[in-house]
Amino acid sequence: MADHEEAKLRWRCRRGMRELDLLLLRYLERDYPGAPAAERQAFATLLSGQDPDILALLTGRERADDAALAHVVERLLIAG
Repeated sequence: MADHEEAKLRWRCRRGMRELDLLLLRYLERDYPGAPAAERQAFATLLSGQDPDILALLTGRERADDAALAHVVERLLIAG
């Protein structure tokens, strides 16, 4: 992963909730570098969401309609 891309994603992983920060950064460090392009794009899409929406996906209160996004959410939960 390019340094500029990593820095940008790392900044976008900083949320208003420490728990989200930890989950998102853990995924970025462990899974993102080896992820296929569709999964990387889905992660970027997830990061564009609001904290309550991301939290709803991660707690199971909401389900992602997009299969790639649902896969990223699953990977985040496994990584946590």
